[in-house]
Amino acid sequence: MAISDNLKGALLMMASMAAFTINDMFMKMMTGQVPVVQLIFLRGALTTTAVSLLAWRMGAFSGRIAPRDRVFVALRTGAEICATYFFLTALSHMPLANITAILQALPLVLALAAALFLGEGFGWKRLVAIVIGFIGVMLIVRPGAEGFTIYSIYGLIAVCFVTVRDLSTRRLSRETPSMLVTWVTTVAITLVYGVVSTGVDWAPISGREALLLTLTSGSIFCGYLFSIMVMRVGEISFTAPFRYTGLLWALALGWFAFGEWPAPLTLLGAGIVTASGVFTIYREARTGRRTPLQYGPRIR
Repeated sequence: MAISDNLKGALLMMASMAAFTINDMFMKMMTGQVPVVQLIFLRGALTTTAVSLLAWRMGAFSGRIAPRDRVFVALRTGAEICATYFFLTALSHMPLANITAILQALPLVLALAAALFLGEGFGWKRLVAIVIGFIGVMLIVRPGAEGFTIYSIYGLIAVCFVTVRDLSTRRLSRETPSMLVTWVTTVAITLVYGVVSTGVDWAPISGREALLLTLTSGSIFCGYLFSIMVMRVGEISFTAPFRYTGLLWALALGWFAFGEWPAPLTLLGAGIVTASGVFTIYREARTGRRTPLQYGPRIR
């Protein structure tokens, strides 16, 4: 039986979310033993090699970044560098499902930011969905509650930087290859954190950490590859909601690897954020607006 393009796209999206969440799990396993900046550099060095080969195979190096796009690529890269630090720092101190649930607010924040800064249309239904989604985020973060920490704020800061990244990506012209932009970002992250890591005491890398670094680099590379493949098949409006399967993976892996299970209020908040995000994506599809999933894989 032939598989439709939409079904292929949905399966690839779920595979992408699984790969990225597995990457997060492996990184979390190492954060207690190895400084975060050292991990980012070492992972970046391995991932950049793989991404370089993929970019070469895709012919990305034969393209160029349009002059008008260079400032947006620079802004996107800087935002990604900052988002990576805040996300992984929060990940090292928070349950995997909690930080993943906070990240699910990204489509809501992006829709609001696009209306405020890019002049995109903004109806009352989307506004209601965003407000409800933010209520869900507050249930996850619960400021003032006993379990609240500064790392919950780090997670929100990461969302803000990823929003800047995606807004910058929306400003890129179509003549700039997305894979080339991905390669530039991975190289920049590796170089920046290579310099920053010289200011910390490096931890020795045991056989366990070396294996986990290899696995995390392989999983994030698979996430990149599947994300690129998603853009080539299926309709965005159909495949986009399947990005929320990442939360299911985070729940399962957090319980399996770390014995973590979110509190009922956190689960309720995650459900509210997911429902609001799916509705926002649905509204964007109905009105013909672009979603951030059209612009290439996430990097974190």
